[in-house]
Amino acid sequence: MLHYVLSYLNALFFSQLYHSYIGLPYVPDFHIYVWSLNLAMLKSQAYGLYYFKLSSYFRVDPFSKKEWYDVKAPSMFSVRQIGKTLVTRSQGTKIASDNLKGRVFEVSLADLQNDEVTFRKFKLIAEEIQGRNVLTNFHGMSLTRDKLCSMVKKWQTLIEANVDVKTTDGYLLRVFVIGFTKKRNNQVKKTCYAQHAQVKAIRKKMVEIVSREVSSNDMKEVVNKLIPDSIGKDIEKSCQGIYPLHDVLIQKVKVLKKPKFDVGRLMELHGEGGASTTTTKTAEGGEKVDRVDGYEPPVLETV
Repeated sequence: MLHYVLSYLNALFFSQLYHSYIGLPYVPDFHIYVWSLNLAMLKSQAYGLYYFKLSSYFRVDPFSKKEWYDVKAPSMFSVRQIGKTLVTRSQGTKIASDNLKGRVFEVSLADLQNDEVTFRKFKLIAEEIQGRNVLTNFHGMSLTRDKLCSMVKKWQTLIEANVDVKTTDGYLLRVFVIGFTKKRNNQVKKTCYAQHAQVKAIRKKMVEIVSREVSSNDMKEVVNKLIPDSIGKDIEKSCQGIYPLHDVLIQKVKVLKKPKFDVGRLMELHGEGGASTTTTKTAEGGEKVDRVDGYEPPVLETV
């Protein structure tokens, strides 16, 4: 009650002081208006402090509503377990697996192959959830920024090419290739610039080799060629007659279009298809089927 009286006297004093300062006659109801503003400020501060204490008392740890899932890489890579991902637990109509599908994980090739080559990054997209496992598929590849910056130098010609090509299993990829000219054997001249006609011929050769290598293979074989970058080595070897090249690499791969999602094809990509299952005879005369990585059959929509 005391703070109400003090706020009233404070409002009365400052309202009289304000009117005397501006040279106008004092309005009796003006201090009531100022007092109501003071009370509103006091109440808002009190309520804010109350709700802050209440929320801190009933605060819930957000990680208590989360659960962890294992992220599995396709069978083309040596390391299958690439990490874990966090998602909100299923509640009501919100299913956890729906929030996981479509997530993109960017992983270094060194982590996928236990290798020292660290300048390639692969993108893997989550397409299916089996129990606590997130099955991923290839979604793109790129070089690291520091690798690209280290290759660009003076006194040489940078040659780039890109082509849209479709694999045999229906994936439309956009492949970017990069290469650099180098000095010929026993060359004394400091620069190694290629002529415009030579650049066009090398770019044509790049497009031709990439189109041939990708269009004649499925996605699994294309990824197997991207891991050691055998396509870049073929381009470098075939362009020696035009102009010597070095550091010819697949700079980036983008997935533009995908075929209709097929669970069976994804299982084969993860080594969990029909070829990887083993059957053993049991004492009762039946057969026991073993599948790797804790495979769980997908839920059928209709029976």
